[in-house]
Amino acid sequence: MESQRQFPQTFSFEFFPPRTEEGATKLKTVRENLALLGPKFFSVTFGAGGSTQQGTLDAVVDIQTSGSSAAPHISCIGTDKQTIRELLETYKSNGIKHLVALRGDMPSGGGTLSDSDFNYANELVTFIREQYNDYFFIEVAAYPEFHPQATNAENDLNNFKRKVDAGADSALTQYFFNPDAYFRFIDDCEKRNINIPIVPGIMPITNYTQLARFSDMCGAEIPRWIRKRLEGFGDDKKSIVAFGEDVITDLCHQLLEAGSPGLHFYTLNQASATTAIWKNLGL
Repeated sequence: MESQRQFPQTFSFEFFPPRTEEGATKLKTVRENLALLGPKFFSVTFGAGGSTQQGTLDAVVDIQTSGSSAAPHISCIGTDKQTIRELLETYKSNGIKHLVALRGDMPSGGGTLSDSDFNYANELVTFIREQYNDYFFIEVAAYPEFHPQATNAENDLNNFKRKVDAGADSALTQYFFNPDAYFRFIDDCEKRNINIPIVPGIMPITNYTQLARFSDMCGAEIPRWIRKRLEGFGDDKKSIVAFGEDVITDLCHQLLEAGSPGLHFYTLNQASATTAIWKNLGL
């Protein structure tokens, strides 16, 4: 973990693009509330195969014009270089200099690798660097508990190193609840001379059913003791939120005290849980 102490701590929040007018209005309020906390940037996710491209663009432009820094997710699978180039030009023309570069998921119901100029995120990072040099600050994804499609831990770490070697500036991790998974991941990265900030992704706990579904999809392990406690609360939302706040606050304390270079909150377009954890941490 010592290598991570050299980097300044940064804090950021992630949104998904709203699909309705009502959702957009709500997100604006959430963003205004979280902006008061002074994050380095707000990131906005990007749907499989570019399915939310316009929504992502609208959200990041709104964030950027509000005076905050926006970092759109950009995924490359199932697309071509010209489409990516046009998207990057659009972001550049709107003053956006921060990207989260991902492979992404295939769009459901269609598309194959043969439709794509890219197969992996490191190829996207290489392309952005070739086209724009250092204009963009590039984040990539990291998986302390390993990518759900990784054949083994060694291959997953090698894939991460390829993204770093291609020109990534920083990394945001998939969320996790076991700090030792992150600490071990950082130690493994140090052995491979990976020297960029690797910021832990943090998922507030407010809804057990939703959390279990997300975690099963992305390969994030919910420790058995947490699952059992959440299951025991049943429909008692107040107790779930209070327990979740305590668990995540403690996780964040451990990470920051060990030297992690900040925190990246997956807000799910909500402000209250993230704000409560933030206040508990004295940030």
